[in-house]
Amino acid sequence: MMTHSVSRGELWLQTLAPNAQRLEGLCPSVQAADAELNGETTRFIAVVPDANNHFPRAAQGEVGLLEGWTLAKVVSETIAADADKAVKRPIVAVIDVPSQAYGRREEAFGIHQALAGAAGAYANARLAGHPVIGLIVGKAMSGAFLAHGYQANRLIAFNDTGVLIHAMGKESAARITLRTVEALEKLAATIPPMAYDISNYATLGLLENLLDISNPDAPTDSDLTQVKTALQQAINDARQDATLKSRLGADNRRSSALVRERMRASW
Repeated sequence: MMTHSVSRGELWLQTLAPNAQRLEGLCPSVQAADAELNGETTRFIAVVPDANNHFPRAAQGEVGLLEGWTLAKVVSETIAADADKAVKRPIVAVIDVPSQAYGRREEAFGIHQALAGAAGAYANARLAGHPVIGLIVGKAMSGAFLAHGYQANRLIAFNDTGVLIHAMGKESAARITLRTVEALEKLAATIPPMAYDISNYATLGLLENLLDISNPDAPTDSDLTQVKTALQQAINDARQDATLKSRLGADNRRSSALVRERMRASW
């Protein structure tokens, strides 16, 4: 039985790719490995904490300069390696990222470009025919989520209180809206796009699947089987339909679907 001595992202990377050799030449906070999933090689990628990170603002698993460019490197090299293959290998982004890295050095050295590079690489992989799946096992916050996972064909999340998705942390959002955290939480409970919990996020139609895992910090064999089955189904779905149209099916996306419909009619 595994214990929660590492981040969820690292734990689930190890769970899905046990004993797999990590790709060499990467910064310590980005780990990637190839492992078998339902008989085919799959590339798993996670951003993990690195207490000795060269950029202290990225020491707790945030996505910063090194992480952004390294994600872009890993995904781009995957695309290049499979360029001549008829069947592209799946890419699974294991997501547990608390935020992008905030700091003067990050801004000065172009964190926006680093994160855009990562997002662009994932988008390129999807457009090149790789089934890209985002597995949200912990936090998926702010620009970190945009850079690592949001460009996936399909998103899967654990139905767990430790899974949080939002564009901004609660404390920051409270300051921006001139509210207390408690007042923000009360307001967010009535407005799904403002909420942080995964159940509200699921109503936005962005998730392919919401999994009830018995213990995300110490997964059982049954948990692992459930996750692998969900990943394989998402890969199959992505190969059948590589578009992102599946994100528009929920009730809370009706306005988005209507806007697209009217734009097509006008144009």
